[in-house]
Amino acid sequence: MSTPSSPPKKSWSWRSQAFRGLMYQAIAIVVVLATVLYLAHNTTTNMKLRGIQSGFDFLSNPAGFDIGESLFAFDSGESYWRAYLVGFVNTLRVAVVGIILTTILGTLIGVGRFSRNALVRGICAAYVEFFRNIPVLLQLLMWYLMFTEVLPASNEPWVLGPFFLSKGGINFPIPQWAHGHVWGAWGLLLGVAAAWAYRVYAQKSFEQTGKAKSMVLAPIGIVLATGVLGWLLGGAPTALNMPIQGDFAIENGGALTPEYLSVLLGLTIYTAAFVSEVVRGGIQSVALGQSEAAAALGLSRGQTMRLVMLPQALRVIIPPVTNQYLNLTKNSSLAVAIGYPDVVSIANTAINQTGRAVECIAIIMLVYLSTSLFTSITMNWYNTRSAIKER
Repeated sequence: MSTPSSPPKKSWSWRSQAFRGLMYQAIAIVVVLATVLYLAHNTTTNMKLRGIQSGFDFLSNPAGFDIGESLFAFDSGESYWRAYLVGFVNTLRVAVVGIILTTILGTLIGVGRFSRNALVRGICAAYVEFFRNIPVLLQLLMWYLMFTEVLPASNEPWVLGPFFLSKGGINFPIPQWAHGHVWGAWGLLLGVAAAWAYRVYAQKSFEQTGKAKSMVLAPIGIVLATGVLGWLLGGAPTALNMPIQGDFAIENGGALTPEYLSVLLGLTIYTAAFVSEVVRGGIQSVALGQSEAAAALGLSRGQTMRLVMLPQALRVIIPPVTNQYLNLTKNSSLAVAIGYPDVVSIANTAINQTGRAVECIAIIMLVYLSTSLFTSITMNWYNTRSAIKER
């Protein structure tokens, strides 16, 4: 009886293709690192010869300027690193909310291109051709001019119930923070986990029985129910901080500034035009026989699109949509043109005050590199998870 042969040993000879490939990669890494170190050393030396200070020690110094829009308190006496943190959070506010809204709007427009209603198809096509052919910077300026020129002054706002709309933006009621809101937040987190588990169960049930369960309304209901339950267990606080009309501006409550609204709307509407075309192309890549088979099984057009066409189109949709997410995040740097205090705006102010141009630009690069890599990793994970598993 013959014994199983042992696996061949790896050859560390130059004749081995695997060994040569490994060495070439190592040499390439060394060359790249040596080039980066040489450029960094050369830049530092030239800056010293010209008497230009360098280093990141300035981040601990007082910033000496105020920031008009921040989710947390900031004054001119605080450090530069905290000012950069404010700019980073403001950038994330645009990127995260913009990605969510772009996904929803782009998907609706893309699916609308397949509507049987000629008017709906025409509106969707006109939307795409209009907004994707106008530079995004012009669209940001257009929205900003609309908010600052068309809307009334802050002392004469348009009143829509508890909401105020003026050149100062949108003012709205916000809850007065209480212990019950913490319970509500925990309830929402628990609801998200429960909704995820329900979707997994509903998907497996559909694969086994062919009976479709609610994949959207039911998960939303679970999240809302657990959030409300947590809020009730926390005492059900109902106090609201209401906006009121002041002598010169709207006071109290929450507010969205015209700069933030202009950036968010401009980037969302512009990027959604490209996302809609990606969705349309992904749906068209699915074989026509799939929709015919779904119709033969008695599925409605809505069920066919949601349960048959879109799941198969995801393998085509996700990679280019990831590129659009990255473009939206990087295009948020154009917010400096309309005065929105994102990380680029903060860096420009820091450069003017400290002269540390290389360091400030390096921080900007690090912010956009880290956010883009996180987006790419997340979407690649989702792409792998959504891939069609073949037997």
